Amino acid sequence: MNMDEVDGELGDFPTLAKFFVRPLKPGLRPIDPDPMTIVSPVDGLVASAGTIENGTFLQAPGKPSSIDTLLGTTEHDFDSGSYVVIYLSPQDYHRVHSPCAGEVSVLRYLPGRFWPVFSAAARRIKDLFARNERLIFQLESPFGTVVQAMIGAFGVGRISTALHPLVTNTGTPAATHVLAPSPAIEKGTELGRFELGSTVILLLPPGALERWTVGPGDRVWMGQSIAAIHSSTKSR
Repeated sequence: MNMDEVDGELGDFPTLAKFFVRPLKPGLRPIDPDPMTIVSPVDGLVASAGTIENGTFLQAPGKPSSIDTLLGTTEHDFDSGSYVVIYLSPQDYHRVHSPCAGEVSVLRYLPGRFWPVFSAAARRIKDLFARNERLIFQLESPFGTVVQAMIGAFGVGRISTALHPLVTNTGTPAATHVLAPSPAIEKGTELGRFELGSTVILLLPPGALERWTVGPGDRVWMGQSIAAIHSSTKSR
């Protein structure tokens, strides 16, 4: 852990769980201000990025996984849309932020297993992320509906969000919450927290992406630009 980045001293955190959701020093992760970029919602490592084809994304190279199964709904059609999978290791900052400005219209909690999500597991376990606990945010952005999924993992039985008094723990049933009115958020707004390392999956609507500016194996930091948006999608 890089204690130079932490807003506080080790003794300020009474438990390991509190330390894992530690804040960073103010200004340490500047948010890219360009309205036509997507920023990384987390610190982590890009595991996979590309185009959604036939309702699937790659959870790892050569390992397709179903979007509908991941989201627990067939409500959205992301075919020809774009995705990125970012893995958080135990040493990473564990707060999850918004990749763009918009409104959070729906929260969906889906219970599940707590399989490890490191790269070897993602290569071996079919539909790994869809089997694990998930907290899904639906964002209405100027360029269409964006979905961001927080994936639980081994040792992560608690995912929290300040947007709703959700209970996410072993035994909690699936639940969908329509937020009315939908809270408006800025790019970089904190959406949720993990209590250990895990994975975030970001889905962009068809036609929104101009290009990813990162790829598998790249280290990313919350707030840095990771994608450019087509100007034609502005105010869709």
